[in-house]
Amino acid sequence: MTNPLRRKLLRPLAAATCACLLLCSPAVAAAAPDHGRGAVLSADPVQHLDFADVPAAIGRFDPGTVRYGVDAYSVKYRTVDVRGRWTTASGLVVVPRGGSGRFAVWEHGTRASRREVASNEPATMDRKAALLLGAAGYVTVAPDYLGLGDSPGFHPYMDSATEVSASVDLLRAARDLVHAKGNQRVMVTGFSQGGQAAMALAKELQGGVPHFELAAVAPISGPYDARGAEVPGVFNGEVAPDVAVFYLSYWTVSMNRLFPLYRNASDVFRAPYDQYIESFFDGSHNEPQIFPKLAPTPQEMFTDAYLARLKHPSDALLAATRASDGTCSWRPRVPVMLFASPADTQVTITNSRHCQAELRAHGVDAPLVELPGVEHLDTPIPALPRIIQWFGGVPR
Repeated sequence: MTNPLRRKLLRPLAAATCACLLLCSPAVAAAAPDHGRGAVLSADPVQHLDFADVPAAIGRFDPGTVRYGVDAYSVKYRTVDVRGRWTTASGLVVVPRGGSGRFAVWEHGTRASRREVASNEPATMDRKAALLLGAAGYVTVAPDYLGLGDSPGFHPYMDSATEVSASVDLLRAARDLVHAKGNQRVMVTGFSQGGQAAMALAKELQGGVPHFELAAVAPISGPYDARGAEVPGVFNGEVAPDVAVFYLSYWTVSMNRLFPLYRNASDVFRAPYDQYIESFFDGSHNEPQIFPKLAPTPQEMFTDAYLARLKHPSDALLAATRASDGTCSWRPRVPVMLFASPADTQVTITNSRHCQAELRAHGVDAPLVELPGVEHLDTPIPALPRIIQWFGGVPR
């Protein structure tokens, strides 16, 4: 029996997908299996843009790389949770009406609210970034990650393993939706948390994921070295105090659900924050709601004992930092380019410099493109169009 979802999607996808991504006809289209990672559970159209409509939809991004109209879908799919058990996740899939036949991944930055992700909210930079990649000719996936979007439970913030699993499984879902044949070349990029996720995903793809081949990776402003760059930046002034409080609070609460790091919130957070801080990282609050509830500095937010532990992590805390770090510790066999700003006061550029040095130690020359005078949240604006142009020159 033909899958009802496939019948629903077949016509718009057939119009949107480039010729080299062959779609089965309704009579022979096989239903996605009800088991297996990446199985499509639902796919709802969320945006259809003709070529002339794309520039207005991508906001401040330079439209110079726009070549095609696009169709975007909010996709819910099967994946695994932090314990390897079955769960569901969601993400955006953007299908160009033409293009290279290659795939691209956009990994998003820090989001506390499960609703403020590309699959759900068109105003996010992540929706705009995915549309820009799609309009350049790439079948683009933008995973929401676990615990965000339509995924149940809490978001395991900065956990590389689940960033990778959610991303790989959305690639599988997208490949099924467009009925792509053979191996797909994948360009990987992302911003902030997504920069770290992009490096982790690229490492996984190079290690071997059936039907996908890593082609290039170009992350933007990623926190690749929490232990050696980002946490020291909290204490030496490179990271703005209020932002440091937010990131550290989010990371601490999230990692405590995995390892754990503390028995009682008062072991880590000072009063009165210990009484409510965990409830603010439940996926139902966004950054404008959370920031006013935080202390202005780490010293006012966290206990002295916890700050000392952060400087010299051991045991569970060391394991938690390792769950976030290490994404640059490998030898890519594809082109790599890093983007970051020396003016960034949220994710210090030291992260990217350490990543570059680590890649160089593995024999890889990864240029670091510096974006002078650009603050953290704005770094994708000049970086992503340049990345797309660079992707276009990567050998097939």
